[in-house]
Amino acid sequence: MTVAVIIAGGSGSRMGQSIPKQFITINDKPVLIYTLEGFQKHPQVDAIEVVCIEGWADVVWAYAKQFNIDKLKWIVPGGKTGQESIRNGVYNLEGICADDDTVIIHDGIRPLVDATVLTDVIVKCRQYGNAVTSMPYNEQIFVADDDISTVQYIPRETIRRVSTPQAYRFRRLFDAYHEAFEKEIGIYGSSYTNTMMVELGERLYFAAGSDRNIKLTTKDDLELFKAFLKADSNNWLK
Repeated sequence: MTVAVIIAGGSGSRMGQSIPKQFITINDKPVLIYTLEGFQKHPQVDAIEVVCIEGWADVVWAYAKQFNIDKLKWIVPGGKTGQESIRNGVYNLEGICADDDTVIIHDGIRPLVDATVLTDVIVKCRQYGNAVTSMPYNEQIFVADDDISTVQYIPRETIRRVSTPQAYRFRRLFDAYHEAFEKEIGIYGSSYTNTMMVELGERLYFAAGSDRNIKLTTKDDLELFKAFLKADSNNWLK
């Protein structure tokens, strides 16, 4: 079984909107539904779990019914941090997922996940035990020596941009979150599942990525998302 855990527990304060950004409506459809549709349509995804910000679960169920997201099986309360939210989602799958089942972690505010990216993440996870969406980094990266200068750069050939979706075998993921929270490893600040796994000594395996897989953090990101939707609707551009 393959289960997608969609993280929609954030308040989205940087967007400057009156509602969480995952519920902002674009072309009469909430951002979160665009995200869920990518998993709903994928033949290798069997079920969806949403980790939801407090007070919005009923809204998610209603939207799922309206937009025919019938793979949605569970809604779990989010935590105070991103890692707490993911942990809640993983723990909820105990007794549901078998040890070797694939669990995909994905940000609810990445609404343009591509089917080929999802497929590769699933395939690589089944092959290696985990898989993280990744892309080459095409800019030069310098290390700040002080506030105004640098004397060191990182060769871009040696780094990758990693985001979601990322996938893990359930038992390793479940045990890792227990270990991380018991030992307080990889759970603070901007930590995510992938960084936590590395801090726990896990080797991660790269899967395919896409430049379209944007994260909606600011108003400019929303405008870019709208531009992608408009391009998709213009068949003559394809």
